[in-house]
Amino acid sequence: MSDPDRRGLTITVVGPCASGKTTLAEALRAEGYSVNVPAQEHSAIADLWQRKGAPDVLVFLDVGLEAVRQRRQSWWAEERLQRQRERLAHARTHADIVIDTDALDPPGVLAEVLARLES
Repeated sequence: MSDPDRRGLTITVVGPCASGKTTLAEALRAEGYSVNVPAQEHSAIADLWQRKGAPDVLVFLDVGLEAVRQRRQSWWAEERLQRQRERLAHARTHADIVIDTDALDPPGVLAEVLARLES
């Protein structure tokens, strides 16, 4: 379990489809954190990520096109990922933690987020 003083943090996780948002959110909840995962990548509302109130920590997970295609086992066009990144631009600018998940497995992403939360 994480440090009890840190578990009071509200964390919002955003990123393109297949970046690992849901998996990370589940793992953080198991650690005792309060986590919100808005569908920012599908919304034209630039600040949707903060509509439930500004989180203590905003985590942005990024992913490349090849990783998306592997994780979703489907063909995605570059334009679809680019459109999602445009919708996520405001959140990325305000993110406290940005992680490229291409080369990380879910435990690696969690470890990186937990390390950054503690620093």
